[in-house]
Amino acid sequence: MSKPQDPFYIVKEEIQESIDKLQSSFHQWERFPPDTGELVHLTKDLLANCESIEWQVDELDKAISVAARDPSWYGIDEAELEKRRRWTSTARTQVGNVKKAVLAGKENGNTASVIRRELMRLPNSHQPDRSNQYAAEDNDDFIASESDRQMLLIKQQDEELDELSASVERIGSVGLTIHEELIAQEKIIDELGTEMDSTTNRLDFVQKKVAMVMKKASAKGQIMMILFLLVLFIILFILVFFT
Repeated sequence: MSKPQDPFYIVKEEIQESIDKLQSSFHQWERFPPDTGELVHLTKDLLANCESIEWQVDELDKAISVAARDPSWYGIDEAELEKRRRWTSTARTQVGNVKKAVLAGKENGNTASVIRRELMRLPNSHQPDRSNQYAAEDNDDFIASESDRQMLLIKQQDEELDELSASVERIGSVGLTIHEELIAQEKIIDELGTEMDSTTNRLDFVQKKVAMVMKKASAKGQIMMILFLLVLFIILFILVFFT
C-alpha cells in the first residue's frame, strides 16, 4: 500500500497539522500579558487541544499495535512499524511539553495562580466583573456546544432511521414480488394438472375403444387378415427375386 493511500499517513498528517496549530497558539499564549481573561481562554483552548491530540495519538498507537500482530497482511515490515512508533512517541512528547508549560504558566507563580482560579471558576479579587463575564460566556458556549451536539446526534439518528425505513420498504417490495411469483407458479401448476387429467381421460377412452374393437373382431376377420398379409408377402418375394 502506497503512503498516500495508507490510512496511517492520512491520520498522521491531520495530527501533525493539529500539533503545528497547537504550537503556534502556544507561542501566542507566551506573548500574552498575565492576569487577563484572554489568557485564561487561550489556556483552556490549549489544554483542550492537548487532550484531543493525545487521544488521537493513543488511537493511532492502538492501530499500530493491531498492525504489529500481522505486519505482512497490512503490507508493512518491522522497520516501518518502528518508524511509526517513533513518530507517535515524538508527537506525544511535543504535546506533553506544551501541556506542562501551559499548566506551569510563564514561570510566574502569581500568573499560574490566576489561571488556576479562573479554570476552577473561583472568584478573582482583581477582576471580578471580567471573571463573571467570561464565566457566563463559557456557560453559553458550553450550552450551545451541547445543543449542537444533540442536534447532530438527532440528525444522525434520523438519517439512520430513514435508511432503515428504505431497507424495510425494499424487503417488503421483494417479498411482495416473491408472493406474486408464487401465485403465478401455483396457477401454472394447477393448469398443468388439469391438462394432465384431461389427457389421462382421453387415453383411457382410446384404450377402451381399441379393446372393444379387438374384442368385436371375429376369428374369420383375423384369418382374412393373415391371408392378405401372406399374399402380399408372396407378391413382394416374386417382385424381388424374379424381376
